[in-house]
Amino acid sequence: MNFIEAFFYKNEPWLIVLISGVVGFIISALLINIIKIAALKRQWNAVKAIRENLTSVLYFFVPMVFVTASTRAYSAIYPEYGWLFAISKVSLIAATTWLMVRVVIIVEKILVDQLDFNSPDNNQARRMFTKIKFVKRMVIILIVIVGVSVLLLSFEGVRQYGVGLLTSAGIFSVIIGFAAQKSLANLMAGIQIAFTQPIKIDDVVIVEGEWGRIEEINLTYVVVNIWDLRRIVLPITYFIETPFQNWTRNDSALIGTAFFQLNYHAPVPKLREKLKEILDNTPLWNGKSWALQITDTQGQLMVVRAIMSARNSSETFDLRCLVREKMIEFIAKEYPEALPSTRIEDSQSQVRIPE
Repeated sequence: MNFIEAFFYKNEPWLIVLISGVVGFIISALLINIIKIAALKRQWNAVKAIRENLTSVLYFFVPMVFVTASTRAYSAIYPEYGWLFAISKVSLIAATTWLMVRVVIIVEKILVDQLDFNSPDNNQARRMFTKIKFVKRMVIILIVIVGVSVLLLSFEGVRQYGVGLLTSAGIFSVIIGFAAQKSLANLMAGIQIAFTQPIKIDDVVIVEGEWGRIEEINLTYVVVNIWDLRRIVLPITYFIETPFQNWTRNDSALIGTAFFQLNYHAPVPKLREKLKEILDNTPLWNGKSWALQITDTQGQLMVVRAIMSARNSSETFDLRCLVREKMIEFIAKEYPEALPSTRIEDSQSQVRIPE
């Protein structure tokens, strides 16, 4: 009788499990403390991501490795305790699946931390962010499927039942295929969007007549954050089958517009000079495009359009608001006669009433 057999012979299974669990817990605690110490260094961002997402899993994974190994050896000597090994094996498979999911999250965090979203043109960063998010979800789903499959295939009875079900479910599988057709279409559309990228996270889009930004891209649906903080939830196939506007498809820079309805007495050259002055004095303008033109006439008024470019959608919105404010302030102070007004005429006199 060797040492292992003698040890198992003299001890009850619960004691074996307890000792194995304690040893695994001590080792996991040592690993976690090493990770925490290494994460104190600022330049080790990867270790920080591991500390934030992996330490809790190790408290379960490492002890289960030792418990499963010990119960496997014990059940080999005492087959009547095979149920104990089966329970520990199921727990180990679950802990391993949890560990792998956390590893994927850590890899995602490391890759996302390397992206620069603060650059003036963050189009490439948003493109990579969209791909990383989608691939992460696909890999996690694959890991869960593999984990459940390994769990089922670990038991002879369940494996035989699964084989019988697969061989006798021809008609049932066809019905399921038709029922899941919409879900599969959404999934394939999600894969297409992730790699062809008609939309990306934080893209500015016009959907259903609403202006907003892409907030989430999930496997089956997309969340659009509308300017007034409402959310539009659309099936992901919408962006494959329905025409929509994407203002930041290839470039983060946008051209904003501001419209003014003014009297025909408005001095357009002076307004054009003022617009250039406003743009020169704000960092929101990227210095590329600007113009001020009369684009329409509407009865007693003319429509003046000011256009200006900015580095991204948020700065474009702020720049449009700034130009409106400054231009209205300038017109009201310097050229009040340019403001909209209504003229009433009779044979005796003419009365001009500001609107």
